[in-house]
Amino acid sequence: MLVINSNDVKIYNLSHGKSLPEWLSDKKRRALMKKDLDVRRRIELIQDFDMPAVSDCIQMSPDGQYILVTGVYKPRVRCFEVKNLSMKFERCFDSEVTKFQIISDDYSKVVFLQCDRYVEFHAQFGRYYRLRIPKFGRDLKYHYPSCDLFVVGSGPDIYRINLEQGRFLAPFTTDASELNALDINPLHQLLVVGTKEGKVEAWDPRAKRRAGVLDCALGAVTTETRITSLPAVTSLKFKDSTVMGVGTSTGQILLYDIRSDKPFTVKDHQYGKEIKKLAFHPYQGHDLVASMDSRVLRYWDKDTGKPFCSIEAKADFNDFCLVPDTGMMFLANEDKKMLTYYIPSLGPAPSWCSFLDNLTEELEETNVTSVYDDYKFVTAKDLDELGLSHLIGSEMLRAYMHGYFMDLRLYKKAKSLVDPFSIEKFKKKKISEKIDEERANRVQVRKLPKINQELALKLINDEESIKVATQEGKKVKQNKVQAASILHDERFKLLFENPDFEVDKNADEYKLLNPVVSRLDKQREKKLRKELITEENEEEEEEGRSSNGEDSDFYDSSEDEKKMAKELSKTYKKVRRDKEQREYEARQAARNEPKFFEVKTDSQFGNAGLKTKSKRSTLEERLQIEEQESITRPRTGGVGSREMTFTLKQSEKFVKAREEAKKHFEERRQIRRSAKGMHTKKVKLRHF
Repeated sequence: MLVINSNDVKIYNLSHGKSLPEWLSDKKRRALMKKDLDVRRRIELIQDFDMPAVSDCIQMSPDGQYILVTGVYKPRVRCFEVKNLSMKFERCFDSEVTKFQIISDDYSKVVFLQCDRYVEFHAQFGRYYRLRIPKFGRDLKYHYPSCDLFVVGSGPDIYRINLEQGRFLAPFTTDASELNALDINPLHQLLVVGTKEGKVEAWDPRAKRRAGVLDCALGAVTTETRITSLPAVTSLKFKDSTVMGVGTSTGQILLYDIRSDKPFTVKDHQYGKEIKKLAFHPYQGHDLVASMDSRVLRYWDKDTGKPFCSIEAKADFNDFCLVPDTGMMFLANEDKKMLTYYIPSLGPAPSWCSFLDNLTEELEETNVTSVYDDYKFVTAKDLDELGLSHLIGSEMLRAYMHGYFMDLRLYKKAKSLVDPFSIEKFKKKKISEKIDEERANRVQVRKLPKINQELALKLINDEESIKVATQEGKKVKQNKVQAASILHDERFKLLFENPDFEVDKNADEYKLLNPVVSRLDKQREKKLRKELITEENEEEEEEGRSSNGEDSDFYDSSEDEKKMAKELSKTYKKVRRDKEQREYEARQAARNEPKFFEVKTDSQFGNAGLKTKSKRSTLEERLQIEEQESITRPRTGGVGSREMTFTLKQSEKFVKAREEAKKHFEERRQIRRSAKGMHTKKVKLRHF
């Protein structure tokens, strides 16, 4: 048993403690209870009050003698009898149960709505009948006067199954896209359904027509609530003939008088999770409302919304059941063990476990941890970050241990006003200030320019080496001093500021020069390292040096020259290859580019073959070709397909000359002798 003090209301968790495995024998159980104090103190109100994995729905029969629980896995229902404080029977299903309704005083008649669109009717002996509905169901209720079973789901229809006639009746069609919840008023039998669009539609089963529509989406938005999406109605519950509770998918509970379209009380769970179930509980003249989401079960006043107590979850809640006229409740959750809570302030213990009253009276004087509902615990540092340090000592803060309790609504408003990134910025600022303070004690580092940083770094190193040499009294070459002064000379200022003067490392000249410069830098570094050798080491090296030491120095220098020559040859080859590659790419690009030629007025296209052929032909053949070319052929395209022929008008002089030439050729042909059989050199005659 675990005792919790919530808002000065003691709550007893009767299911707290270690659970023993089923395979343990009675002898081992007794031995374990003697050894383990937690096992000895635990209260097992109902034996094996658990599920193999998860419990989904829980209800108590109207006569108060049986508790029915559905869960997984495998999908099943378990019935517990409170008279014997043990399980009575267990049945398994083909699919999980979404909701179920007990339609008799005991367990003999139960209707189960399953997740695969099946509705199963169970009798005392087992499954009686099974039928299927057109859409996936989400809630069901039984209407006793008409023997109609109403089922709502992922569609706009309210399905009616008459259990007396054993058939479907015409459904009620709503204006919604989906229906989530359903409830029937036990006094005037008004049927209400909650829609996905945040509305509640009321139907009269006797007249079989809609009685009215209530829009709850706008009523859920208040100055204290923060809603990011349109709330849908997820739960409904009637208290009496006029008061109705509506739970939304965004965590608000709205209490309505059905004669008004505005809620008289709005309660926010502050978690943004959908309200799974509502219930009304009378308490010493004050009406309390029990509302549950997946994280918490809250009791609060119906008229004022003031919190009474709350029960938080270690595993997500799925359903709860209040034992009528008592302070006991059962909760189904995402865990194997079903939870049992007892609140003496809400009523006495049930008659089948009356020993709880005597047990809790002994624990009234013990000190337990207090948990304040709708309050946030903050420290002095948190108040500084929120800018609420001036509230210390006022009624807005209640001192507790090393901090304060403040109203959760005030905390959320202050948190929303403060920039969420201000704390991170403050931390980064403090860290940068601390680093700057530590840098002040270090050696000041000169900032490098943006252009030619390597050259600037080399000049800075030369300056430092010159300073060291002058301090030691060594001579420094004048050209080295002049080169180092370039960094401070105004004439060379643009060399480190203008991007046009930046050294191009991809140029061929730089690539050819870079091996020599890098080799000189390496030799300089080697020389500096030699100068750092102490005099004692130099004497030892001189003693151990061979007689041919000069030859060895000469050998080292020659090796360096060979390495430099190799690097230069490699660089030359690479530069030559890059140049050839660029030239080849330029030729390829020029070859792929389209060529354009100037068209002359006397040029002709498509007659090149005719020109070469006309040179070898006679004058008569050429004239015939010209006559054929004078014909204009039709164009192929969208202009037209007609053909037009014409001949050029020739002068009389030209016609007369042509006839005379024709007569002359005829006379020559008659006079001409045949040269057949003569073996002389062929002579090509030109025709005029």
